[in-house]
Amino acid sequence: MASTLFNSTPFTTEQQLTQRFNNEIKALWHKGTFDYFAGVNDTRINYAAFVKNSFEKNAEINNDNRRCVVIVPGRSEGYLKYQELTFDLYQQGYDIFIIDHRGQGLSERLLPNRHKGYVDSFDDYSADLHVFIEQIVSQHCPDKPYLLAHSMGGIIAARYLQKHPEAIKAAVLSSPMIAINGGGFPKWLTKVLINSAEQLNQWLSNEAWYFLGQSDIKEEVYQVKNFSNNPLMQSQVRYQKFTQLYQSIPEIQLGGVTVHWLAQALKAENEVFDHLKALVTPTLVLQASADSIVDNFAQDKFCLQLNKHHPKSCPNGRPIVIEHARHELFFEADQYRAQAIQHMLTWFDEN
Repeated sequence: MASTLFNSTPFTTEQQLTQRFNNEIKALWHKGTFDYFAGVNDTRINYAAFVKNSFEKNAEINNDNRRCVVIVPGRSEGYLKYQELTFDLYQQGYDIFIIDHRGQGLSERLLPNRHKGYVDSFDDYSADLHVFIEQIVSQHCPDKPYLLAHSMGGIIAARYLQKHPEAIKAAVLSSPMIAINGGGFPKWLTKVLINSAEQLNQWLSNEAWYFLGQSDIKEEVYQVKNFSNNPLMQSQVRYQKFTQLYQSIPEIQLGGVTVHWLAQALKAENEVFDHLKALVTPTLVLQASADSIVDNFAQDKFCLQLNKHHPKSCPNGRPIVIEHARHELFFEADQYRAQAIQHMLTWFDEN
């Protein structure tokens, strides 16, 4: 869909962002609920919720047509990152619920070295999401919620939807990490390297190793001067907000991934494709054409196969491609971000 269709939008623009962030966005954020629950193995899972009826005195539940959306963030993210999007969706009539995955954000870290990206099993992520929706979200939403998942959240959401086919009304996967990006290496070689490293790690150490080239967070990762080289977004003002957030709150910083995390990501990819028929929830994939973070080919394969099982998902067997956009569709320059939001809202309206 041509970007000219989205030139005039009700969403926050780059020009408005700084002033709006200091006023309306901050005001809404201060009204949110910030709490935690016990996930798998009693791990503390933090979350944020923005429910109109809980903090607006004159709102009447019976007359309120608001809908619910659950946001499933990507790797290294947390709910603090989603303040602008929360505001825009709230203005569109949605109550918003955001989970911080185990091992990142403000949720409990799983290793003594809090910088290491680790999870015992990707199914722990989806099990936490199930508890969140069953115990927290359902208490506020009389109808089934919608779901928006980004990057790593995409594969978490896919596994969740396969296990709980009646839980979600419709889902949007934004730049989903259906498969890890092998950085140009053949798929077979990537698997050999990861599985070999995982075996060595198990043989030689009780400590989870970083994968080759991965390490603790470096301060320069969050320096604004790197904007020109960043692969995430083309909006400088949104990039500044992003980097300032991570600079100012060290608790949410996360380093590279461990060998075990990568091995579990490969396992999750296989499980998603092995059980694709079980994913009956109407699902749309938004693809950033200039994405260098995740594997767009895997998204194409996912959509083609999913559409064969369930023609309502991935219309025409393809993702919706946002041309020239980078990975962070909801933090991109206005012309790309507006497209992503409008496609999402349209999908929810249609389902």
